[in-house]
Amino acid sequence: MDELRDYFPIFERYPDLAYLDNAATTQKPKVVLDVVDHFSRYENANIHRGVYDLSNDATRRYEKAREKIAQYLGAKRADNIGFTAGTTESVNIVARSFSDKRILAGDNIVISLMEHHSNFLPWQEVARERNAELRIIPLTNIGELDYDGFARLLDEKTKIVSVTHISNTLGTINDIEKIIAMAHEKGIPVMIDAAQSAALFGLNASTMGFDFLAFSGHKAFGPFGTGVLYVSDEFLEEMGPYNTGGGMVKHVTVDKTSYRDYPYNLEAGTPNVPGIIGLGEAIEFIDGFDKKVMRDHVKALGETLREGLGEIPGVEIIGNARERTGIVSFSVDEIHPHDIASFLNKDQIAVRAGMHCTQPLLDHLGAPATVRASFSIYNSEDEVDRLLESIKGL
Repeated sequence: MDELRDYFPIFERYPDLAYLDNAATTQKPKVVLDVVDHFSRYENANIHRGVYDLSNDATRRYEKAREKIAQYLGAKRADNIGFTAGTTESVNIVARSFSDKRILAGDNIVISLMEHHSNFLPWQEVARERNAELRIIPLTNIGELDYDGFARLLDEKTKIVSVTHISNTLGTINDIEKIIAMAHEKGIPVMIDAAQSAALFGLNASTMGFDFLAFSGHKAFGPFGTGVLYVSDEFLEEMGPYNTGGGMVKHVTVDKTSYRDYPYNLEAGTPNVPGIIGLGEAIEFIDGFDKKVMRDHVKALGETLREGLGEIPGVEIIGNARERTGIVSFSVDEIHPHDIASFLNKDQIAVRAGMHCTQPLLDHLGAPATVRASFSIYNSEDEVDRLLESIKGL
């Protein structure tokens, strides 16, 4: 793992940078940057529309990325994979497409208290518009989902469950296979927000059974503005267009338009072709490593930080789930998190400070904001030590 830093050009420019904001975005390996740059310089063409070689080659590479991601997620076929701008758009697409036919007044939607706003606000809006109920899975006092409480929320009026795999604030790893099994027992579909887990965890649709899954490319070593939406065969026909425009139609007349099937009915207009090709390269990059080794490395750094923070007077760690990854949120007595992050920046340590787009969660915990350190495969114990020493010097 110590050699992985060499794959990431940003550390050539900033060799002393301790980049600990990976829950917000990961750095990009050279292979991803190179493929995006090469396409833009030497292969640039629009896809699906041209009959000339440059366009055909671009289309082939774009669709090859879809095939790579389908294989990565254990999808039955490439057509289960739609491309979006990120997790936020993916969740909104499901919320809107699904609500059109399934969610009516008096129905309910189940999410958890630890959701990122991207998996909270779309369902909140749908519930408000449809006069449906938004039900919230409660938390235990250590920052885990209350699975007994979850079971009590499910009934014949529950139309969908949408939960995060890993909390971007607490680092809690939710038992999504248990959640899926409990919901499916009552015939309820499940959406998984895999923004924090897609890069490090084996997510297999065939064995895990999720109905929808979303993640962002930029949190998985890929380009900004790219995302994935997996939809199982059972719900493909229900996924209507989210935006409308060129490229996603079968036939248009003055009176009526018919649309292509999923996933092509998502991709109105010209998509982010170099970004998606780069995302395919990022997935191939990730697939070259042992995921358990990656996960163990990231978790070990988080545990070392937690242990060290516990020895510093005035520091409070937020969340202490038994199953967790290398995401650690904390506060320091009488010092605002933004000030802490500014002080750490002077030592070339990059952390996040704020609510992390989880305001309902932090309101529940009574924490107006936190400092968050989040680790990836290129981080080291030396960086944890630097962070701890800087905190001691506040």
